[in-house]
Amino acid sequence: MLKKLTEEIGHFRQQSHNFKILVWTNVVYALVQPVIDIFVAAYIMRNSNDTSKVVIYQLCIYTGIPLTFLINGFLLKYINIRYLYAIGMMLSGVSMIIMMSLTDLTLVGIGTAGITMGLSFGLYWSNRDYLALSITNDANRNYYYGLETFFYTIIAIMVPAAIGWFIQSHDGEAQKHVAYEIITGVVFVITIVASVVCFRGKFLNPTEKKYIYFKFHPLWHKLLALASLKGLAQGFLVTAPAMLIFKILGEEGALGKAQSIGAILAAIIIYFIGRFSKPSDRIKTFSAGLVLFAVGACLNGILFNKIGVVGFLLLLLIAKPLMDLAYYPIQLRVIDIVCKIEKRSEFTYILNHEAGLYAGRLFGAGTFLVLYFAISEDFALRYAIGIIALLQLLSIYVSKKIIAQGNRLMPEADVEKPTDPRALEETALDLL
Repeated sequence: MLKKLTEEIGHFRQQSHNFKILVWTNVVYALVQPVIDIFVAAYIMRNSNDTSKVVIYQLCIYTGIPLTFLINGFLLKYINIRYLYAIGMMLSGVSMIIMMSLTDLTLVGIGTAGITMGLSFGLYWSNRDYLALSITNDANRNYYYGLETFFYTIIAIMVPAAIGWFIQSHDGEAQKHVAYEIITGVVFVITIVASVVCFRGKFLNPTEKKYIYFKFHPLWHKLLALASLKGLAQGFLVTAPAMLIFKILGEEGALGKAQSIGAILAAIIIYFIGRFSKPSDRIKTFSAGLVLFAVGACLNGILFNKIGVVGFLLLLLIAKPLMDLAYYPIQLRVIDIVCKIEKRSEFTYILNHEAGLYAGRLFGAGTFLVLYFAISEDFALRYAIGIIALLQLLSIYVSKKIIAQGNRLMPEADVEKPTDPRALEETALDLL
């Protein structure tokens, strides 16, 4: 066991300097992700007991993201990518400060906090995706995302349980509010630490300055369809666990415990899939994640009780990393291919990809809100997730078409980027 661990550490050390710095930056920032994704939603639920406000908050986030992708494309012409990346991480703490300062959770206040969080995510994800694309190639992307997901899943065990315990250790609403304020302060400190780690990297801005186009290769249109299907669940799935647990399981303590179930097993599975799987295995990985998600969502819809919620969360802990582990390398490989065909900047496609995600997010969140206002809150919580999960199964068919067409256009070996000038410059810097 110790020998195997030593081998894995050695394999990580063999990666490039920027590869390692990007992983560590994202791992540090991952410490705040459960707070952002789960406990902000729980805070809204605690202070309003209105699931529609949680979904509206999420919609505001997803409206701010594509707007910031556009702004980031402009800013990259003048500002080093490390600064933008760092600002994106720290803005998440600012958004939480805005939320905690609200004496009354009005739609205007929730919207302001949501848009600010969207600005944070937009800066973070647009620059993170570009850096992941520029420092990896198709051969090591499974490993990169598997490694990140391994750390994310481990963090998903510790952070929700610790925060849930911390909140529950305070008696009374006033004391619980103080607990949330303390958590917000810790989040802001962690974002600063992640920014410091980021500045140890030798990250370079995109060389091309034009990012907005309206006509694309047919392969890219297929990926936008896949992005829309992915966005369906993102529309409210980030906050759905918090809403379900608060309604059915109870308090934040139960939230932390439920999120920790099975996470260790999931982390180990994901790491080894990422470490040893080949690009040709991505469809199998993607399909497994989608099917597990659909099974969990249907289980929740059929039972809609504590067993159903815990079962859904357990399957989601495994399903979501599997889907992400396959989706992101598929996305980046398509960008590699269409970049060479259309001779455009990689950031062009990262920016345009967000439009596909946003369309799906609007439809997914809209599905929940329509069911919520037209029928009832319980009906929306019970069936919206199942509807979305079953629709997402179409992703298996679309992803197969994408990979088949991509292989026809360009064999896997031709998508490697060892002669990228940025890679050569990074190697020279490392030698110095």
